[in-house]
Amino acid sequence: MKKSLMCLVGFISIFVSCTTIEATDKKQKEMNMQDFKEIVKPFYTKCLTVNNDTDISKLMVNLLSDDFQSIGSAEIKNKETLIGQLHFFWKLIPDLKWEIQEMLQDGNKVIVRSIATGSPKGDFMGLPTDGSKSFKIMTIDIHTVENGKIVKVHHLEDWAVAMRQLK
Repeated sequence: MKKSLMCLVGFISIFVSCTTIEATDKKQKEMNMQDFKEIVKPFYTKCLTVNNDTDISKLMVNLLSDDFQSIGSAEIKNKETLIGQLHFFWKLIPDLKWEIQEMLQDGNKVIVRSIATGSPKGDFMGLPTDGSKSFKIMTIDIHTVENGKIVKVHHLEDWAVAMRQLK
């Protein structure tokens, strides 16, 4: 009887322990999923979208890891190169807006489908523009988040469509 009771007590403590660990793991996963999307969101709302309240350089230093890579179809940019490009884009396209349409997450990867719009004023990819025409394109990005920062983004923007819209 004593052995049976001890076995039962042991089983119950293991069961409670496993259930607690499982609940903690589930809660941690839910927190991580929310946190990863919240880490990526300001990249669109404060860095890609022109606004007067953002210091791009300061924000990007906090959002992106030191070894960050932006990987497109033709090149790989580091953090400093991307920051420089965004400063240039903000001047060239003063109404640049990147609107998130959908965010999905799988582990530490956040997939974002967004719409980018703007009316460039100046030489835009070899095309002279005066701000009188605008573009609207879809973009797809896959962000990898580690240690609370974006370490990598694979991105695709439909700039060919933008060029047709601006002609």
